[in-house]
Amino acid sequence: MSSNSPLARRLGLGDAVFLGLGSMIGAGVFAVFAPAAAVAGWGLLAGLAIAAVIAYCNATASAQLAARYPASGGTYLYGRERLGDTWGFAAGWSFVIGKTASCAAMALTFAAYATPAGWDKPVAALAVACLVAVNYFGVTRTAFLTRILVVASLIALAVVVAAGLSAPAASGEVVSAGAMPGGWMPGVADLGLYGVLQSAGLIFFAFAGYARIATMGEEVTDPARTIPRAILLALAVTVLVYATVAVVALRTLGPGALGASAAPLVDVAAAGGWDWTAPVVRVGAALASLGALLALIAGIGRTSLAMAREGDLPRFLAAVHPRYRVPHRAELTLGVIVVALVLLVDVRGAIAFSSFGVLLYYFVANLAAFTQERADRRFPRWLQVLGMCGCLVLVATLPPVGILIGVAVLAVGIGGRFLAHRSRGV
Repeated sequence: MSSNSPLARRLGLGDAVFLGLGSMIGAGVFAVFAPAAAVAGWGLLAGLAIAAVIAYCNATASAQLAARYPASGGTYLYGRERLGDTWGFAAGWSFVIGKTASCAAMALTFAAYATPAGWDKPVAALAVACLVAVNYFGVTRTAFLTRILVVASLIALAVVVAAGLSAPAASGEVVSAGAMPGGWMPGVADLGLYGVLQSAGLIFFAFAGYARIATMGEEVTDPARTIPRAILLALAVTVLVYATVAVVALRTLGPGALGASAAPLVDVAAAGGWDWTAPVVRVGAALASLGALLALIAGIGRTSLAMAREGDLPRFLAAVHPRYRVPHRAELTLGVIVVALVLLVDVRGAIAFSSFGVLLYYFVANLAAFTQERADRRFPRWLQVLGMCGCLVLVATLPPVGILIGVAVLAVGIGGRFLAHRSRGV
């Protein structure tokens, strides 16, 4: 079996948009808002806006690059083509380690909503194994299942919003100095800047799913046209959903209760007094997390495939299945690693570590897009400058433990690559 066997182009615009939505919706709404509210309070809304702006900058860079280089690998490929092999490896390694942590976070989020206490880790491991099997049998099955999971998630979120709006607004946490009309949202002057930026870094974890579309560039039909449109459409829908849910959650619970909640959207729905909503929201949260996990596995598998083809990961991982046309060895290996992680980590630690890797990944994407010639440009260069600066600022404000672990793992990867290439005389 050739390591250079091509993947099949089977995904249209709708498939690509739903894969992006499946990667984002669920990660943010059900796993990020509580820790973001805990560090920023009402500043969560400002953090959401900052994360959305930086995500837009990164999305334009990814769309512009994907139109020029429509193959698997995402920024790993773009970094190699525009900046050199070392930059490409740094991007690919950051993506793989960050998104592997995201897989663990999503599996644990699914189990937290779907199972009783004490069963979360074994159920999370079982979910990983099942979704690796789904990916193994072909990308069209992945896209079809993702559509179902996204629609179910949006229905559950609609229930949350309706129930939350029917409840009285939270009292006792109003900030008056910068309050806007209505008396419940503070002005920026009342917010701690570090807390706002840290919340933006955590929330950014939830926006990173649009990259999944770019990493699957070898499987999208008419990629030069489809990928840019799919990335921007998926991001626009996700920003609208996140903003709506964030405002309703803060209005209903207040920042203190939101930050302390283990299942915040269940609490929002319960505040409306609709007893039937709790199981609906739990099912929706579980399905959203499964949708994110499913798309994450697909995206990491494609980036690992591209890195293995170039010898930056073991070439054993470069195989494409002769019948199902998927990088089956890469995905099976990923499944084993993620199962090990879910048995060892917690959700909040996984989110911080994931954000570290993903922000560095997009820093390289912006830098690569900045170097593109006028003929390949679709967006102004200042967007890439803003994206690079934003990524670095958000990395610096992440929890210190996440930064230290991220730096150590990144250094191990780069050092290991250097020694491996030196031993081969490359």
